[in-house]
Amino acid sequence: MVAAAPETLRRTALFDRHVAAGARLVPFAGWEMPVQYTGVREEHLAVRQRAGMFDVSHMGEVETRGPDAERFLQRMLSNDVSKLAVGGAQYSVLCREDGGVLDDLFTYRLADDRFLTVTNAANHPKDLAWLRAHADGFDVELVDRLDDFAMVAVQGPAARALLAPLLADGEELPARFHTAELHVAGVAALVCGTGYTGEDGVELLCAPADAPALWDALLAAGVVPAGLAARDTLRLEACFHLYGNDLMESRGPIEAGLGWCCKEATGFVGSEAVAAVRAAGPTERLVPFALAGPGIPRQGNPVVGGGEVTSGTFSPSLEQGIGMAYVPAERAAVGTELAIDVRGKHRPALVKDKPLYRKDR
Repeated sequence: MVAAAPETLRRTALFDRHVAAGARLVPFAGWEMPVQYTGVREEHLAVRQRAGMFDVSHMGEVETRGPDAERFLQRMLSNDVSKLAVGGAQYSVLCREDGGVLDDLFTYRLADDRFLTVTNAANHPKDLAWLRAHADGFDVELVDRLDDFAMVAVQGPAARALLAPLLADGEELPARFHTAELHVAGVAALVCGTGYTGEDGVELLCAPADAPALWDALLAAGVVPAGLAARDTLRLEACFHLYGNDLMESRGPIEAGLGWCCKEATGFVGSEAVAAVRAAGPTERLVPFALAGPGIPRQGNPVVGGGEVTSGTFSPSLEQGIGMAYVPAERAAVGTELAIDVRGKHRPALVKDKPLYRKDR
C-alpha cells in the first residue's frame, strides 16, 4: 500500500523574509506561516505598546462587480450593504439557510458597483463556491482575487505615526473602517483601516511582487514582525471571533454575540432563521471569561455544569488565563461564576464583559 503524499503547503510572497528573520514556520490552513519570531509575549506586547506587523497574505479575497453588485451582496451578507459608502468597510457574516455561520468577513466598497470581500483562509474555496451558487439572477461577476494580493496588517498605538512618513506626498491614511488606494514606501496599496488585534492600525493589500519591499520599509521604520501566535492572543484579549473555534456552521450569529451585524430586514440568506433565534432568545451564548487563579484554558475544555471552551490562552497583557466559551444562556451574565475543567482540574472563572483587555483598566 502506497502512503499518501504529504500536503503541499503554499507560501506567501514574504516567505523568504520570515526565514531570514528566524521565524518558526508551521502549517496553517494549507499555508506555511510564521507562528512566532522572537517570542509570543514579546511580539504581543510590541503590538500593544507600539506597533507590530503580520503577514496575513493567506487570507482570501473575492471581488464582486457589476450593476447588481450591491443587491447581490445585500442578499448574501448579514449586514446592511446599502449603508456601505464608497471607501467604507463593513463586517458581516455569511450564513446558511438555517442560520449557521459559514464565515465572518470584511467587505470594502471600492466603487458604486465594485466590492472586495476578505475571507478566512481555510474557508475561501467554500465561500467562493457558495457565492457563485447564489449568483443566478444577478448581473454580477465574481472574481477570485486570492493570488492577486499580499496582505500585511500593521497594528498598534504607533502604527499610524510610523506609516505616515512612508506615504506619497499629499496622501493620508484612511480613518477606522475606511479604505483608500495609496502609495506606501512607493508601493501601490489598498490601505484599510481595519485589523484583528483591538489596536488601531491598517491592513495593506498590494501585489505579491511588491510585498517584500513593503515589508522591508516597515521593518526599517521600526515595526516589529509578529506571528500567528501573537495574533491569536491579541484577538482573544479583544474578544474577536476565530472561525472554526468561536464560529461554525452548527451555530448562528445570535448565540455568538454577533446580532449587531445582522440586519434581518434586508432578507439575507438565513435571515428568517436568525430572526427566529433573536425573537425566542438563544439557548446558549458565547461569553468571555477569565480564570480567577492559575491555569490556561484551551479549546475543548468542558465548562463544569454545561458548556465548552472555544478559545483559550494565557493573556500576556492581563497575565492570567482567559478564553471564550459557549454556556447555557442562563449562565451568560457578566459576573457569573464558572468552573473550567483544565486537564482534570476545575479552575474557577468569572464571565467578563467585552473586551477582556482595555487600556483604561
